[in-house]
Order: sequence, then structure tokens, then C-alpha cells
Amino acid sequence: MRCTRTLTAAALAVAAGVVLLPTQAQAAAGSVHLYKIYYDSPGTDNRSNASLNGEYVQIRNTTSTAVSLKGWTLVDAANHKYVFGTYSLGKGRTVTVRTGKGKDTAANRYQNRAAYVWNNDKDTATLKKANGTKADTCSYNSTKVDHKMC
Repeated sequence: MRCTRTLTAAALAVAAGVVLLPTQAQAAAGSVHLYKIYYDSPGTDNRSNASLNGEYVQIRNTTSTAVSLKGWTLVDAANHKYVFGTYSLGKGRTVTVRTGKGKDTAANRYQNRAAYVWNNDKDTATLKKANGTKADTCSYNSTKVDHKMC
């Protein structure tokens, strides 16, 4: 999990008296990565479209250019897969991938499902590039909050 590795590396660095800073190339390059998982939609889980769309994953582009996500996939631990069609995520932008049905826009994409994807207790989101290489992974294991910042 990207989040855990980062925190662990930072904790080790602090313990050793070292400060970790990204290299200039890393800071300038940025990434397309998982930003937030909202895995327990508000209210009763009644499978209404509003409830299904209250469950979502946000993907952020911190690069200095737009990135085509055509063919990229978002999957959970049970291999529920969403595949991006023709879509470009602008520089510095975030897209929200919602579970239910809706009309795709620049800010929101819809999986068009009639059932929930993200488990309320634990799950893993994986974002893969069109060529199948892993772009990012984020896991959660908690029932105390309804979202996970990655």
C-alpha cells in the first residue's frame, strides 16, 4: 500500500534523524494516483442509485500535463473492474469514479452498477495503466470511518 510505505519510510527517517524530501525530478514529474476511497455511502445501503453513487474512488493527476486514461482500470480485491473509455485527466485535476449509474462528465465517471463494489470493512483499490502495469494501490481495514485518504 502506497500510504503505508510512505508513512513507514517517514517514521524510520525521523527515528534515524533523517529528513526525507522528494527529489526535484519526483516533485516535478508528479503521478496519476488514487486519492480517496469513499467506501460506505451515507444512509442505509439500499442499492438505490443515489446510495450507489455515494460510494466512489477519486483519482488525482499531479503531473504537469493531461494524461489519457483510456484503457486504464480500477479494480477492487474481488476483481470488480472499471475500464476507462476515451478520457483525459487534466493536469492538477481529480476525477471521481462512482459505483452507480449516471452521465459521464470530466469530473465524474460512472461504473453503471446495481450493487456496491467497495466493502465497508476492508478492501484494496488498484489502478492500472492501459498496458497492465500498476500505477497505484490503496488498502483500508477499518469500520470507524467511511472514507480512506490514499
